[in-house]
Amino acid sequence: MLKLTPLLLAVLYGVMLYMFSAWRTNRELDARSTELADARLKALSDRMAAALDLPRIRVFLYEVEPVNGLASPDGRIFITRGFYDRYRAGEVTAEEMASVIAHELGHVALGHTRRRMIDFSGQNAAFMALVALLTRFIPVIGPFVAVWAARLVTAALAATLSRADEFEADAYASALLVKAGIGTGPQKALLRKLEHLTGMRAGAVPAWLLSHPKTAARIAAIEANEARWGLTLPALR
Repeated sequence: MLKLTPLLLAVLYGVMLYMFSAWRTNRELDARSTELADARLKALSDRMAAALDLPRIRVFLYEVEPVNGLASPDGRIFITRGFYDRYRAGEVTAEEMASVIAHELGHVALGHTRRRMIDFSGQNAAFMALVALLTRFIPVIGPFVAVWAARLVTAALAATLSRADEFEADAYASALLVKAGIGTGPQKALLRKLEHLTGMRAGAVPAWLLSHPKTAARIAAIEANEARWGLTLPALR
């Protein structure tokens, strides 16, 4: 039991650190967000709510400029001011915005936030075990080697898990959009616009997009689901 104590403490530390981060994120969102009031988007979100047997889907407007949609740790759905302004300017259609809402609903429904907490706690425990092992066999520089190795492994693992989550959320969104009678066409159209909307073509790649799969891979996965579900691709484009 004594040998397991450091690992248990590392897991507990990871959980507490994640909970603090979630609290801080929710506090930031509470301070800078209001519920979105847009008749067209509400009509579409109501169709998705009916498809899910929900009374309604609440969407909040987060007052920041970057183009993004996000699901908070407590399960709320947010669209950034920058994204909403693109919609108001006609660069993004209401149906394309609905696909963003559907995608973020996927993150919530599939438990991706809870999964991140488990992953983070496990990574922290593995890091502590690695430090202990290398310190024992490589005196003095062992902890430094452990930190370096842990950062490489954690970054690679986080990117892999994030991409897996995006594919899962895309699939959930596709199914919901089809069930709501919106179809996957807007979802794929928005993905094709992401580089322009986020400024990637000007060389300014947003940090959140770096951990996402490539656009072509996401569209290919959506079309693979369409084929598997027996949908007619030309009618959905």
